Amino acid sequence: MLTSRVIPCLDVRNGRVVKGVQFQGLRDAGCPVEAAARYASEGADELVMLDVSATLEERGATEDTIERIRAVLDIPLTVGGGVKSVSDARRLLNAGADKVAVNSAAVLNPKLVTELQCAFGRQCTVVAVDAVGRDGWWEVVTRSGTTATGLDVIRWLSEVESLGAGEILLTSWDRDGTRDGYDGPLLAAASEATLLPIIASGGADSATHMADALLAGASAVLAASIFHDGDATVRQVKTDLSEKGITVRLC
Repeated sequence: MLTSRVIPCLDVRNGRVVKGVQFQGLRDAGCPVEAAARYASEGADELVMLDVSATLEERGATEDTIERIRAVLDIPLTVGGGVKSVSDARRLLNAGADKVAVNSAAVLNPKLVTELQCAFGRQCTVVAVDAVGRDGWWEVVTRSGTTATGLDVIRWLSEVESLGAGEILLTSWDRDGTRDGYDGPLLAAASEATLLPIIASGGADSATHMADALLAGASAVLAASIFHDGDATVRQVKTDLSEKGITVRLC
């Protein structure tokens, strides 16, 4: 059985970790460098850093923050925010990212996924997908949830796989920051639509929620509030998952 990953997420704005509900009402959640070092020491498998205002402000993710995080990190780092080109991605990789996540720009220019894959490989190319539940389907939204695209999430996942994506970061906009649990039906439908590893995001409040997401088909679980607010440590969550029969890396 493959090892399931637990991945803390740092949503960063103006050099600080922030957290909100459904991408709105952002509150300060601390220093990203301190948080990165803490989560790595607790046994996080990877870390995701998303510059949440980069796309709206029409700029790239802040290299200085990436460099400072990389200096204290010995685990894989995925960075997203404002990536519109191969050169944008290269800049983030040179700053210390191991993988690059693309979202809004991929919807506008799907060929970007292939360009990233050709330049850096599938293992480096992550497509982030923000999903809003509609009546019987899920719609892709972009620009921090402010723009509806009309794209069906499940069809989009199949398309980005064929374009060269190596991994999917799938966020339920409806569940983001609510701590009501991941969207199980979304994850189950997504895992049937693609063979790519899926990182489940949006709604985590406990190891039980994470176990449910992994059993629904996710390969990894991403969480923010539960860790930022000190309600659980990565180590505690992984111990709980192991006790529930989920294979995780313990240290």
